[in-house]
Amino acid sequence: MSIAENLEKVRASIPDGVKLVAVSKTKPVEDIKEAYDLGIRDFGENKVQEFLTKYDNFGSDVRWHIIGHLQANKVKYIVGKVFLIHSLDSVKLLKELEKRYSKENLFADALIEINIGREESKSGILLENLDELLGECQRCSNVRVKGLMTVIPIGDEESNKKYFSQMKSLFEKLKGMKLKNVEMKYLSMGMTGDYKTAILEGANIVRIGQGIFGKRNYN
Repeated sequence: MSIAENLEKVRASIPDGVKLVAVSKTKPVEDIKEAYDLGIRDFGENKVQEFLTKYDNFGSDVRWHIIGHLQANKVKYIVGKVFLIHSLDSVKLLKELEKRYSKENLFADALIEINIGREESKSGILLENLDELLGECQRCSNVRVKGLMTVIPIGDEESNKKYFSQMKSLFEKLKGMKLKNVEMKYLSMGMTGDYKTAILEGANIVRIGQGIFGKRNYN
């Protein structure tokens, strides 16, 4: 199926109030331009280096999302270029964001990435370390937490539902705490294979790559 056909199908399955981020990692600029011409303005990239090769091909109306693990030493390259960082997962990264963004007098909007499935192969903060990170977030003036993100373990619908539901509970709990500098606006969860379940469990951002652009070529 073409990008246009895929997009039509995906859009028809996403209710109002849920933001679609088209995951363009590993995809050429031509594919992104095709999705752009079909009205997509939110694109997700994993690697800073790859993001930078694409950034200059588009105008200021495109909202770029960094959805992959962000190394502290790469922060300096993205200041002022990114709409939302989905992968804030450590105090070290937080401090680097605060330092770089305050230097430019800009704000970094970020989601705290939770490793809800406790997988060693995945980034994201473990729940027992969350309080420390939240405490540091409240001391920042140029990093604003806008919600939570997760990548759940591969599983069946029942296990997907369990993890998404746990994330939604955490999201609501933090919302009720009214922490300084921490707003629960976005819950980013769900990808091509499980986004419909994620939406049912409360996601208001879904990240879809293969479902729009087709299979990835990692060669």
